[in-house]
Amino acid sequence: MIKKVLLIEDDTTLRESTAELLELANYKVITAPDGEKGVLTAKAAHPDVIICDIMMPKLDGYGVLKALSADNKTKAIPFIFLTAKTEHKEVRLGMELGADDYLTKPFAESELVGAIESRIAKANILMESQQNYTTDTSGNDMQVKSIHQLKNFIDDNGDDFYFQMGDVIYREGDNSNLVYLVIKGNVKTHKLDEQGKELITGIYRADDFFGFTSFTKNIPYREYATAMEDSTLIGLHKDQLKILLEQNSELVMELLQLLSEDLIQIKEQLLQMAYGSVRKKTASTLLKFADKLQKDEAGNIHVLRSDLASVAGMATETLIRTLSNFKKEGIIEIQDRDIRILDMDRLEKIPY
Repeated sequence: MIKKVLLIEDDTTLRESTAELLELANYKVITAPDGEKGVLTAKAAHPDVIICDIMMPKLDGYGVLKALSADNKTKAIPFIFLTAKTEHKEVRLGMELGADDYLTKPFAESELVGAIESRIAKANILMESQQNYTTDTSGNDMQVKSIHQLKNFIDDNGDDFYFQMGDVIYREGDNSNLVYLVIKGNVKTHKLDEQGKELITGIYRADDFFGFTSFTKNIPYREYATAMEDSTLIGLHKDQLKILLEQNSELVMELLQLLSEDLIQIKEQLLQMAYGSVRKKTASTLLKFADKLQKDEAGNIHVLRSDLASVAGMATETLIRTLSNFKKEGIIEIQDRDIRILDMDRLEKIPY
């Protein structure tokens, strides 16, 4: 079946040449010369995908997207911005408003066709997901009532990803399409300050979730995520997760509890960074990593000193000195990257 593309572009030459290119690629093309006519055409023709310029008279691309997003009949149509602006803030604003993708002029034919095919395929997959995943064979709402069942669902229906140690999974500002479940390995989420100093905001091991943003807005990721070791992840599109949450209130409550516990841990980390002594910060960080990282046969954890310092919120040199003191006191044992806790009780009782 031939797919229908709506092209909204005020530049006559570009509009005609792009339409011709798409027709040669076997698409049915409808065009509109400005935003106002684009909105009317979209509502009348209901295309499979919309390609829209940003800077246009009467109604710009942002206004077009807002108008179509407010209409239940057009809000699910894949929307691709076409823009000559390459500034990050322009692209970011468009993605936050709900655009699925963007192309920067000038673009290659393969880029244009690839973006269209990708967005149409995604829309079809999500439509099938909504039809198939929200009902079981009895016609009843799909019963995913617990976090455990959710993990099984993600394992069965998500996409597999493999990252080597040090690989960036996503960057701050990237489009937040996926929620991840760690199958193997360890992942850290982290922020960078103006001087490039890293602050680790979370550590995730096998069976942990990460990557949550908003289910109602297309908000980009607000931090980085990096593999701390070779890791296997499964990503589930957040639109699919949203469908499950809408169908299962018990799952919503369990997920709220999980996120609340994460928030409490983050608050505790901030309090320790603000008010804790260097020894307390170091001890708490060691305990956190010992809980999250898999130990070898000798009971050692393998962790970079820079990662420990980032979580503790201190200079690496300060952390190393404190670790040396713990070693002298017989609380830990150190061998290169390996650390083994010898006296867990003393470490837990180090005062603020």
